[in-house]
Parts: sequence; structure tokens; C-alpha cells
Amino acid sequence: MTTGDLTTGVRHFHDQLATLKRRLLDMGERAEALIDLAVEALLTRDLAKAESVIAADSELDDLELETEGLAISLLALQQPLARDLRFIVSAIKVSSDLERVGDHAVNIAQSLQRLLAAPAAVTPGPELRDMAVRARGMLARSLDAFVREDGALGRAVCRDDDAVDALHDSVFRILLTHMMAEPRTINASLELMLVSRNLERVADLATNIGEDAVYLAEGKTIKHRFEEREAAGAPPAAGGAPAP
Repeated sequence: MTTGDLTTGVRHFHDQLATLKRRLLDMGERAEALIDLAVEALLTRDLAKAESVIAADSELDDLELETEGLAISLLALQQPLARDLRFIVSAIKVSSDLERVGDHAVNIAQSLQRLLAAPAAVTPGPELRDMAVRARGMLARSLDAFVREDGALGRAVCRDDDAVDALHDSVFRILLTHMMAEPRTINASLELMLVSRNLERVADLATNIGEDAVYLAEGKTIKHRFEEREAAGAPPAAGGAPAP
């Protein structure tokens, strides 16, 4: 192989990496848009917007397959090393997480469909709105951290998950009080609990992406409190050692 062929091959590889990164950004934009539209549909009780979310989810599914196919092709044909390998492996995981965000948006839209048929309406409280804003913000920042290989931002996203969990608990308690006080609101309250659970899961997925950003930037695993256990001298779980 000549030097020119080698240079061309390296350039082609980096072009493919750039394409993979763009695909992830496309997926992120669509996932964020679906969550925005689903929450807007819920807050405005707009059935048409909810149906648009459900119809658009297949586009995110297709993007995941395309992204995964490109990543697997790079792994099989280019045999990347070190940071490039970490990026490609993590990209497969991130694309799966983004696809699941779309699924949670669909779940929220479907909850609205059932809410509109419920015998008694329950208005979403400010806690649920706050959850939506926080989860959406976490998602955007986690993807930014991953694409920029920003470990500090990834860690910040992970820390923000506690606030969303606390709001989820608050929503549950408030809606439980509604149901005990007025049984006619049980169906609607249960649907809003499902909405809260889906928003909490979006925050969890954003946390996953934030953890992947740390892994990509620093080669360190922070999932399952790995760093804390390692510092305490606990033996690492199988496959839990930091990447090179």
C-alpha cells in the first residue's frame, strides 16, 4: 500500500466518523423535538399533536438502524483503536438510548389520548412541567457532552438526575392525594403518573449518555457508582475496568 493510499484511507475513516457524529446529532434533534411535542400536546390537550408524535417515531427508528449499521461497518472494516473505538462503541449505545427517548415521547402522547377519554380531568401540576423542562435540558446537554467529548459536562448531567427523581416522587404523592380525595380522578391521575414515569426515564437515558460522554472523554466508567466502589477498594465487576 502506498503512502497516498494510506492517507486516503485515513481520510475516509475520519469522514465516516464525522458522518456517524452527524447521525447522532440528527437523532438527538429528533428525539428532543418529539419530547417537546409530546409535552406540548399534553399541556394543551392537543390530540392532533399527540398523533403527530406517534406517527413520527418511525423516523427515529430508521435513524437508529442507519446509525448502528454505520458504526458496525466501521468496527468491522476499520478496526479502530483507543478513543476512536470508544466513540464508535458508545455511539451504538447512545443511538439506542435516543431511540428509547422517542418511545417515551410516544408513551406520553398515548397517555394524552387516554386522558382525553377519562371521566374526570386532572390538570398537570407545576412539578410535572418542571420535570419536562429538566429532562429535556438534560437530554440536550448530555448529547452535547458526548459529541464534544466533555467529561465535566457529562458528569454535571448525571448529577442533575437526582432533581428529576425528586420531582417524580413529588408528582406521585400529589396525584395519590388527588385519587384518595376524589375517586373519579383515578384514571386521569394514573395516566399523569405514567407521564411522570416516562419523563423520569428520559432523564435516566440522558444520564446514560452523560456517562458515555465521561467514558469517551476520560476512558473512565462511572456507571453503577464504579468510581466510588473503586476508590473504596471494592473489586471491579466483570467488564468494569476503564478502557485504554
